[in-house]
Amino acid sequence: MSARPVVLVTGAARRLGRAIALHLARQGHDVAVHYHRSGTDARRTVDDAVAAGAAAAAFAADLADEAACRALVPAVVAHFGRLDAVVNNASLFEPDHAADFSYAAMERHWRANTAPAVVLAQALHEHLAARGASEPGCVVNLLDQKLWNPNPDCLSYTLSKAALECATTLLAQALAPRVRVCGVAPGLTLGSAQIDDARLAQLQAKALLGYGARPDDVAHAVHFLLTARASTGTTVLVDAGQHLQPHDRDFGYLA
Repeated sequence: MSARPVVLVTGAARRLGRAIALHLARQGHDVAVHYHRSGTDARRTVDDAVAAGAAAAAFAADLADEAACRALVPAVVAHFGRLDAVVNNASLFEPDHAADFSYAAMERHWRANTAPAVVLAQALHEHLAARGASEPGCVVNLLDQKLWNPNPDCLSYTLSKAALECATTLLAQALAPRVRVCGVAPGLTLGSAQIDDARLAQLQAKALLGYGARPDDVAHAVHFLLTARASTGTTVLVDAGQHLQPHDRDFGYLA
């Protein structure tokens, strides 16, 4: 069994999930690196976590498949001997609007962004009970500052994250005292297919603080919540004040 606490980070092969996994590795956690298709990137994250002093391993699963999602925590426990925390970072983002909304789009986002977080929290709770853990575990759900600064773009994605924010509260109530459940809501942190690096810099410079959140800022907030033993059912916004600046369009659509 790992001597250090073990954290499962979903979607940890690349981007924000990778930054979170490596930060937690440097802060004393062993890391289960979940990925779906990015196996090469996941192995690189594992290698870098090991170089940072952690034990680490990669685990493949399509979290939209309920059976695969339910098999993930048992696989992590079989490898490390324990699991203490889950960071639900993996996310689907497919832009849609009220005019082209469909059941299929909503289901894809629900199955990727909302349901897996509930299943993994449930599995962590069951494992900690079976293990007789003396300290509560923790789940951190990655949300979005957009929930506090709404606009109608990316409708299915936003609805799935709103459901996850509500689930954060409900799970904090239902799984206490064995599991704490919290949220981190990043602002615009990384570029995308819609936002290149130059545009990212321009948009972040317009944030209330004059700069944007970085991946390490989000990772610091996740680590804080994992160690904040008196915090549950709460969300930390990490967005340099963007949620205080209303826009009628999502960042990718701003002129």
